[in-house]
Amino acid sequence: QVQLVESGGGLVQAGGSLRLSCAASGRTIITYVMGWFRQAPGKEREFVAAINRSGGSTFYADSVKGRFTISRNNAKNTVYLQMNNLKPEDTAVYYCAAGRSVVTAPPNLYDYWGQGTQVTVSS
Repeated sequence: QVQLVESGGGLVQAGGSLRLSCAASGRTIITYVMGWFRQAPGKEREFVAAINRSGGSTFYADSVKGRFTISRNNAKNTVYLQMNNLKPEDTAVYYCAAGRSVVTAPPNLYDYWGQGTQVTVSS
């Protein structure tokens, strides 16, 4: 079992930045692909970014490419999402997930999920 706890969300103005963290416990994340997803009110959960086990390969949704950066520190069992130039449409609950598939895997192939952290971007 892997427990995931997200942190770092909050309220920020458009154009601002936030850094989300996802701390894992119970098992090392080194054997897992790690992903970030988000869900806005009334919308389905959508993929944001994913990173492979070594951190050498990343994959992003087109909507965040060039603005968000996913990274991981396997020694600290933590994954990060640096979000720059935030837009109101980035407002959502952001979830961290761990899976044993590939960086392009859909949400249903992720095995473990955190509870989420709210990100609100004001215009």
